[in-house]
Amino acid sequence: METRKVQRLGPSTLAMTLPAEWASAHDVEKGDEVSLRISGNGALTVLPESVQAEESEAIIYAANLDADAVERAIVAQYVLGRRIIHIDAGEGETLPSEHINAVYNAETQLMGLGVIEERPERIAIRCSVDPEDFTLNNLLERLESTGSTMRNEAVKSLAHGNPDLAQRALNRERQANKIFVLLLRLIFTSYQNPNLARAVGLDDGFPLIGYRSIAKNLELTADNAEDIAEIALESDDHTLTVESSTMRRIRDFTDQVNEITEKAVTATVERDYDTAIEVRETYAEIGDRETEILDDLPEMGNESLLQVREVLVSLQQTAEYAVRNAEIATNLALNEESEHTEIK
Repeated sequence: METRKVQRLGPSTLAMTLPAEWASAHDVEKGDEVSLRISGNGALTVLPESVQAEESEAIIYAANLDADAVERAIVAQYVLGRRIIHIDAGEGETLPSEHINAVYNAETQLMGLGVIEERPERIAIRCSVDPEDFTLNNLLERLESTGSTMRNEAVKSLAHGNPDLAQRALNRERQANKIFVLLLRLIFTSYQNPNLARAVGLDDGFPLIGYRSIAKNLELTADNAEDIAEIALESDDHTLTVESSTMRRIRDFTDQVNEITEKAVTATVERDYDTAIEVRETYAEIGDRETEILDDLPEMGNESLLQVREVLVSLQQTAEYAVRNAEIATNLALNEESEHTEIK
């Protein structure tokens, strides 16, 4: 770590020189303006003014990529915060139809992305998302709510033999994925430019790594709900071959899982240590629920038993993801002053 000596320039002014290497790398010269950011832990961050206004662009050379690779590259550049992404066929070449389809398929998956120019050899797409339009906390809550809605619809579909509910849950998966990828974009850009952390609702960049893990856990819970919906669509009569009392136990289990997934996110956004503890306590009560329900099942065919087990495993995994999120919430809560903690 490099150190600098603070000098006094006047009765109330202290000054410190900027490293020449840093100034050169960021084109900072005498007379230029820089941005200062003071975080909650007392850190002072200096950023070149150009960082705030820069429109980051990327070019994807598609000549040696198949359609799937082009689509993945677009998603990656979106996550990395690029404002404009060019897909280029190469000199003297034209983009094949599968590459063009990959561009438009990526467009439908990503929030705020649209084609702004299309020529035979190149397509340009632009992200219109402004970080100030969202907060990370709000997006976490939306992702959790979407996953819970999917889970409720999937389990209700099994309870009532209603394939429409299962299909509705599956249709929501695309929205869940859009929110997740947008979360990644905002997390990455806030890490690269600490000035954006405040724009997305954080006092500093410290929580970003925790938010990244929570977002992934919530995305996985949406995948679990998708698995249950697919079972509902594939099973005979779109329901489980179990007694009504067992189905009630599964629905009660679902309600308890929904409760702790929501509480884990609440504990995160509110930095609430007590709520994080409640998640762990509730999980301790329902941690064996999957095994208990399976043990009480009467004899049944292997296929029916497997379907019941897959539903319960999905619910159990969702509960485990909630506990992981509560552990992160605990760390974030204990990093701040509260009735439980004094920071010196």
